[in-house]
Amino acid sequence: MTSPSPAIDTWLYPVGSGIYCEPGDFYIDPGRAVDRAVITHGHSDHARSGHRAVLATAETIAIMKVRYGEGCAGSFQPLALGETISINGVSVRLAPAGHILGSAQVVIEWAGRRAVISGDYKRASDPTCTPFELVPCDVFVTEATFALPVFRHEKAAHEAQKLLASLAAEPDRTHLVGAYNLGKCQRMIRVVRDQGYDKPIYLHGAVAALSDLYQKLGIDLGDLQLVSETDAKAIRGGIVMCPPSALGDRWSRRFGDPVTAFASGWMRVRGRGRQHGVELPLVVSDHVDWPELIQTIIETEAEDVWVTHGREDALVHYLGSIGRKARALALVGYGEEAE
Repeated sequence: MTSPSPAIDTWLYPVGSGIYCEPGDFYIDPGRAVDRAVITHGHSDHARSGHRAVLATAETIAIMKVRYGEGCAGSFQPLALGETISINGVSVRLAPAGHILGSAQVVIEWAGRRAVISGDYKRASDPTCTPFELVPCDVFVTEATFALPVFRHEKAAHEAQKLLASLAAEPDRTHLVGAYNLGKCQRMIRVVRDQGYDKPIYLHGAVAALSDLYQKLGIDLGDLQLVSETDAKAIRGGIVMCPPSALGDRWSRRFGDPVTAFASGWMRVRGRGRQHGVELPLVVSDHVDWPELIQTIIETEAEDVWVTHGREDALVHYLGSIGRKARALALVGYGEEAE
């Protein structure tokens, strides 16, 4: 008689600020420096500097080097989406997560069992990254950023049209668009381009390096110009991309009476827009909304769902109410990343 496969939670488990695979002796998105890290994507609540060895997509590695410097890890091993390697007998594959450029789910197989650590993910269309791939599994580790029924995101194209309609209605006012500097900024630029806007788009310095990297990695963002290198008169009536924190600081005063826009899933909550003094809220998210989250969990057919970074308790409660086994991981150090 063959012995049953060991339960996944006996060899894959949370360790404070990350998830550890014991037979493979590696961590997924650890919050502290470790010997061997598998990184799902480049956002700072998942990708940190100081690891001895990093396994990630080539795009994520490039993003980490731009954000933290060339020597931010002892060594890097790129793994293409869809490729599989063995780490100490554990099968590891990176599957597209659809979150940002280079984002991946980590598919781990050992002793006849499969776990998928999603990292952050979305199901919505995004021209700047590979679409999400559904991977059936025994254990699905999911984010819960927008794990409340109120969160239902708009299509990014619809919100881009709203921005362009405002631009047409207010042609003498510069439109400042606050968007997180990695992923959201570049997605908004590309979606606006897809709506037919071909004029220069102006960049705050904080979003320039990663936008340049996206272009180098094959994501066409069109004509981008730095605000600091452009005459103020030329910018008037145009689109300026900036980090959300810049919307209300001294930097924004140079634009006179701008229309302030903020691209975020949190703009579904009206109080968030008022809190930031936003005139034009744009409900654009790089995470799954509530319907997509529940759909994904059901479609994975996972017998156990582990929930992390977000509305963990709310999602665990709901899954229990529909007969799904779920638990909150309560990992330390995961945040909203200005989503």
